[in-house]
Amino acid sequence: MVIIRLTRAGKRNRPYYRVVAVDHRAKRDGRPLELLGTYDPLPTPPLIALRSERIEAWQKNGAKLSGAVRSLVRRARKLAPAAATGA
Repeated sequence: MVIIRLTRAGKRNRPYYRVVAVDHRAKRDGRPLELLGTYDPLPTPPLIALRSERIEAWQKNGAKLSGAVRSLVRRARKLAPAAATGA
């Protein structure tokens, strides 16, 4: 089964995450099948950059979202209309 989850990058005390599609048996920082976006939690507001069309394509093929990625997708969708209007 394929799962879409976060993998950690960055330095100590400076986390940076990549959203990846990976086999559910792989290690947290193992080799991903595809890079689907990034998440930087430190700036205010946090930077979320997702490839929504690819995430949806993986989901249609049976991939599951982790809880953290599910939350990020919701936040990104909520922020997208505000960004489109220029607010």
